Amino acid sequence: MSIAKQWAASAATDIRISRMSEHDLIEVVEIEEQSGLSRWGWAAYYAELQTGNRDLMLVACHAKSSILEHRRVAGYIVARETAGELHINNVAVREQYRRQGVGQALLSRIVGESRRLGVKTAFLEVRCRNLAAQALYKKCGFKAIARRSNYYSNPTEDAVVMSMDFA
Repeated sequence: MSIAKQWAASAATDIRISRMSEHDLIEVVEIEEQSGLSRWGWAAYYAELQTGNRDLMLVACHAKSSILEHRRVAGYIVARETAGELHINNVAVREQYRRQGVGQALLSRIVGESRRLGVKTAFLEVRCRNLAAQALYKKCGFKAIARRSNYYSNPTEDAVVMSMDFA
């Protein structure tokens, strides 16, 4: 049985979330490219891993996958904490693993880590047309608070700014 089918057949409890490492970056960039996110690329993720925010860079893998398997990373999240605020930069899930709790598990874990760090508020931007992501963020407690015109390129699109207060 393929990893994708194993994942689909298993519950969200089979999701293993861990800190991102340099070994995950090829797959992270592959997922980024397939998801149409604003391009960071390998060098930017690597540089971010060298900062104090590396605890806020997470990957989700199926608990039963091995490190030797190709495509073991199902999704990832990258965030930064600055002055008591969390900014979620990127969240992406490999297409075959979407709508199976991976994104929600990543968001839940990053919110937990943020609370542990004493963060007061979290922010993120999402493409206006990405209604599935907006629905996930709302389900996790985020609220739309603003719109940024022409925030994204390739294609040009407005962003919805969303936030969550931890108070």
